[in-house]
Amino acid sequence: QVQLVESGGGLVQAGGSLRLSCAASGSIFKINRMYWYRQTPGRQRSMVASISTSGDTNYGDSVEGRFTISRDNANNTIYLQMNSLTPEDAAVYYCKYADYLSLDDYWGQGTQVTVSS
Repeated sequence: QVQLVESGGGLVQAGGSLRLSCAASGSIFKINRMYWYRQTPGRQRSMVASISTSGDTNYGDSVEGRFTISRDNANNTIYLQMNSLTPEDAAVYYCKYADYLSLDDYWGQGTQVTVSS
């Protein structure tokens, strides 16, 4: 089992920045990929960014160039630096851990990001 705890959400004005964190604990396999997803009411979760243990990153089209995902492997923590936020970025942001050994996915409880115009 893997537990994920997100933090860093909040209210920010359009054009501002926020930094999200997600700390993983439990049965962490040394090779894994972690993700940030987001979801607004009535819509499916969409992938925002992902990062492997080797540092390989991938971004959704709508955030590339504005958001940066990073990780601290020693502390099993990933971050999402979000810059130039727009009201369209407002959502609940979820962290996901993909275990390459068991092929299970684990999700955090989500953190709310609100962007005022």
